[in-house]
Order: sequence, then structure tokens, then C-alpha cells
Amino acid sequence: MQQHGSAQSLKAMMARPLAIAITVAVVGVLGIVVVDHGPWTHPQVQSADVANYKTTGEAARAVGATVTPTEPKGVIEPVVPGPKPAEPPAPVTQ
Repeated sequence: MQQHGSAQSLKAMMARPLAIAITVAVVGVLGIVVVDHGPWTHPQVQSADVANYKTTGEAARAVGATVTPTEPKGVIEPVVPGPKPAEPPAPVTQ
């Protein structure tokens, strides 16, 4: 008779995690639908003068802004303070 009672408790024990998993899945899907299809995801219409330039730099120069490139990174890196990493052992030749 205890087997019958334990089978029911097993079903009840499995039902709670299943309900939690289904709830999390439904909330996740609803969240994705809201984020992907909300009013903020509609494409922005560009006016004719903005759409005429292919790059941001061209548009900036057209209104009189100066565009200066960033300084290039040095070819030689500075020496990093601290101990140097150990070199791997020499390969074995046969």
C-alpha cells in the first residue's frame, strides 16, 4: 500500500519543477516578443540630405565639422613591468 502513496507523491514532486520550467519559458518567450516587436524597433526614416552621404565622415564634413583620425598605435610596444613569462622548452629533435 505504500507504493501507491509514493507513486502519487512522486507525481506531485515532479509537477512543481515542470510548472516552474513552463512558467519561465512562457515569460522568456513573451519578453523576447515584446523586445523584438515593440514600438522602438521600427526603422527610422531618413531625410534626403542625411541619406545622401555614405559615411559619417562625409556627413560631418558636409556640415562643416572637421574629422581627425585617431593617432595610430605605436609599432613597438612598451616593455611591460614585472617578470617575463617562462619560455617553453626547446623542441625535441629526433
